[in-house]
Order: sequence, then C-alpha cells, then structure tokens
Amino acid sequence: MSVAQFYTFLTGGLGLMVALLTLVAWHLWRMREDSRAGRLSALEGVSHELRINLHRMISELSQVATNPGVAPDVLLPIRYPQLDGVNRALINTNRHGLAVVGVTYQELEARKLSLRAQLAQGKEPGAVLDDAMDATINGIAALYLWEVHKGALPREIGRVRSWDVRDWMKGHAFKADAFPNMHLRDEVVERLRMYGLELTPKPLTHTAWEYYSMQYDRHADARGPLGRRKEKPVAKAAEVEPAAEEKPRKNLFGFGRKQEDEVQEEVAEETAAAAPVEGEVRDAEPAPAGAGDYKPAN
Repeated sequence: MSVAQFYTFLTGGLGLMVALLTLVAWHLWRMREDSRAGRLSALEGVSHELRINLHRMISELSQVATNPGVAPDVLLPIRYPQLDGVNRALINTNRHGLAVVGVTYQELEARKLSLRAQLAQGKEPGAVLDDAMDATINGIAALYLWEVHKGALPREIGRVRSWDVRDWMKGHAFKADAFPNMHLRDEVVERLRMYGLELTPKPLTHTAWEYYSMQYDRHADARGPLGRRKEKPVAKAAEVEPAAEEKPRKNLFGFGRKQEDEVQEEVAEETAAAAPVEGEVRDAEPAPAGAGDYKPAN
C-alpha cells in the first residue's frame, strides 16, 4: 500500500467515524426532545384532566342545588388515569404539586360519595352539598397553583394580583355565578389567600368614613402624626438655655458680639458718670469780661 492510498484510507475512515458519531448524537438528541415533549404533555394532561373533572363537578352540584330531588345517578364517579400514569412513569417534576392534586381528587370523590348517599336516602342535601361546593373551590385553587405556578408552595410564589387569578378563571370558563348564592371567583381568591398566597390588593377592612374618622385632627392634637405644634421637652430646653448663655454668638467674621447684659451695664456706667453727685457744686462758668464794671446811669 502506497502512502497516498494509506492517507486516503485514513481520511475516509475518519470521515465515516465523524458521520456515525453525528448520527448517534442526533438520535440521542431526538430521544431527549421526545422525552421532554412527552413529559410536558403528560403534565399538561394532568391539569386538563383536573379542569374537566372540576367543570363536571360544578355542573352536577348546580343541578343538585337547583333541584334537590334529583336522582343520585347525576353524580358520576371521578376517574383520573392521566395522574395515575404520571405517578407510574416517575416523571421528574414537582411531586408536592402532584400530591396536592391527588389529595384534591380524594376530597372530591369523598364529598361526591357522601352527597350520593344523601340523595339516595331522599334527604335534603344541606350541609353535605355545602361541603361538596367547598371541595370544588379547593380543587380550583389547587388547579391554579399547579397550572400557573407549577405546583409551587404559596409562600414561594410571592405577590400575585387578584385580577390575574380572576382572569385565569375567566379564561377557563369558571363562571362567577356557577353556584347559587355564591360568587365563585371571589371564593377562590379568598381560599388562595387563606392558603398563604400573597394577593394584592389586600381586602378592605374599613369603609372610607371609618378610615378617615380614625385619622388624628392635627388642630386638636398637639402631637399629631404630621408633626405640627410639637412642644419642646422641658429637660432639653433647660439644657440648651445655659449653653446659649455661656457661648456668645458670633457674627459673619468670627468676632464675638457683646451680650445684651454687657451693653446695658456699659450704658448704665456712662449715665452714672454723667449724672451730678449730691453735695457737689459744679464750677461756675467764668463771667464775660467787663461784666462787673457796668453801672447803671443816673
């Protein structure tokens, strides 16, 4: 084998090896992307499955609330194969969120069984129906945490606008008047707040009249919140005044000014020096020349 043939064989072998490695890498990348897409689809299926079950639960409870004499067959059993498949597949996801979804299904199923038994006995739903509605509200709150925040804990989410929660419910067709004598969206917002989610703005605790009546009157309170008409403490005033007397004020050029007491003492001394002393006769002024020789004519 000549040198040219050897180099040709070596170049061809290296090229074939690079092509094979590229094909293997591309195949592994495709498998990874398919697995990631399947994982995301499975997690989206969990939220979609829970949403469908909640809508059906709301529809069934609305029928029972409007017509308490319906047959128990209206309440269908709850099935969640998508959640079971995700739990069996051991997908790398937030297991805490999946546990919350599973507990939500258990609560919905238990409330529905209690309501079926109540209707089968021909009794008024009453408190059992209220418990089923409460479980539905918990389910909507759990669905929001799972779908929007990936199942994170409420304390890990941070601040959320309550109108965003309402818009999310509106987008998923959760009507505010789904249950009689209840505003469903308000109840879900309050339930999320009760779970520890920080929703803004905070609910009002006072009316406008009560709030403004709680404010201080700055004209009536000498120590009002605005800081006006505050009196100087007596102890501090007593400490400041001697210090002001000891240190003379200085003018712009740094020379000390005379205090008022010193000026008054100097004026008093000058006045005393100018005033005559008792018993002392001042020297008479000299008479003008020739004043003593004048005699009146006869």
